[in-house]
Amino acid sequence: MADFDLAIIGGGINGTGIARDAAGRGFRVVLIEQNDLASGTSSASSKLIHGGLRYLEQRQFRLVHEALREREVLLRAAPHLIRPLRFVLPINEARRSPALLRLGLLIYDWIGWRRILPGTRELDLVTDEAGQPLKSRFHHAFEYSDCFADDSRLVVLNAVDAAERGAVIRTRTRCVRADRADTWRLVLNVRGQRDVITARILVNATGAWSELFAETALRVEPQRRLRLDKGSHIVVRRLYDHDRAYILQAADGRVVFAIPFQRDFTLIGTTDRSFAGDPATVLPTGEEIDYLCGVVNEYFRTAIGAADVVWAFAGVRSLYDDGARKPQDIGRDYALMLDERFGEAPLLTVYGGKITTYRRLAEEALARLSHFFPRSRPWTAQSPLPGGDFVYDGVDTLIERTLRTWRFLTADHARRLVNAYGTRVDRVLGTATGLDDLGMRLGADLTAAEVRYLMSKEWAQTADDVLWRRSKLGLRLTADQAALLDRFMAQASSPSRTAT
Repeated sequence: MADFDLAIIGGGINGTGIARDAAGRGFRVVLIEQNDLASGTSSASSKLIHGGLRYLEQRQFRLVHEALREREVLLRAAPHLIRPLRFVLPINEARRSPALLRLGLLIYDWIGWRRILPGTRELDLVTDEAGQPLKSRFHHAFEYSDCFADDSRLVVLNAVDAAERGAVIRTRTRCVRADRADTWRLVLNVRGQRDVITARILVNATGAWSELFAETALRVEPQRRLRLDKGSHIVVRRLYDHDRAYILQAADGRVVFAIPFQRDFTLIGTTDRSFAGDPATVLPTGEEIDYLCGVVNEYFRTAIGAADVVWAFAGVRSLYDDGARKPQDIGRDYALMLDERFGEAPLLTVYGGKITTYRRLAEEALARLSHFFPRSRPWTAQSPLPGGDFVYDGVDTLIERTLRTWRFLTADHARRLVNAYGTRVDRVLGTATGLDDLGMRLGADLTAAEVRYLMSKEWAQTADDVLWRRSKLGLRLTADQAALLDRFMAQASSPSRTAT
């Protein structure tokens, strides 16, 4: 008998989503990720749970409808990670007519299956607070709803839930060979050590690496259905004081978001460019940074340039190639290809997708495999992610309760912890009665107790894992503090030494 029913290669949002769903149905699941969870595209998104307003122009109505239905499902499942966000769309008649925008937003609201999120309204930018940071030539805007998410923590918490339901999560483990017979025999490289496992079914959820994995590990000719698209983002100091985001129409027909980020910053993105090369080495170019700054400068009174960028990141989206000519016109829908052969173990390959639809993708993946697991049932639509077992609008109440229980916390510290861990904040803080009980302070409000939790429960192994994927404290720690964190984690993970 095989060691596992399902082996999933790829620790991004699609891989962890499938692992969670499958583990919750009672399957024996292993997930294999060559680096850290969410170390690729899934931590480099625009961090939005949205239908994609501009996809309506491309007539991708099914995708928009499915994504919009998922907004509130995910909001209820992870209210600590996902929050409603209002978007201000300044009217720029040189780009799109107000009538066209109004019609698009009416359709967006109509097919959006809203129960929580408010609908579209018109704004007078002369009198509304949203007009203050904009140039005076913008007089009117539309405002509509979507959601903002902590993308990398969404990945991690899907893995946490999968593990708590019995899945084996193996990070820093590379599948170097996959031999196909009546079961899959997977040869793994674990920091130079060889391991072998077997599985009934293999899922290739490696995203931008899927064709490379097919060539190197599966040793088959890839089907060339993948098209890679690079998206870059920048972060600057906060451009305005209110809590709404902006969607800005660029001269090339694209849109650029400006989003409140980590309290003191503004996140700006994204670009769309065809990409070739190693997805692990992708970085924003100076030209892309200038492009994003240029779009912002067209709308905002405060001009920004490359010198104002405090962080820049890029990711490579894996898009299912539908024959579109331009990267921005390629569909963001997903495709699942099941390769079944008589007498051989099946292979399911995941193409495309977006973070908003990951849960539905996982359900559909298990549906495609239902003849192997006939008694399984979908279950994730009504089940919260770890720490998300509270009402969707209860974050402030949870923060107040946290401050009453651990009175030594500042309001900002409590808010960050609740936004990361939700109702599981007690697992980080424990019985502490003072800040000293949480151990060494490693920069900003990061403590040894939190780092140990991330190492023991969330597979964090390096400072980057903590500062950029389990949190965004990399925006606040100095290089020396990050180095101290790395040393602390190395010491804490050593079996022969005790960290303090």
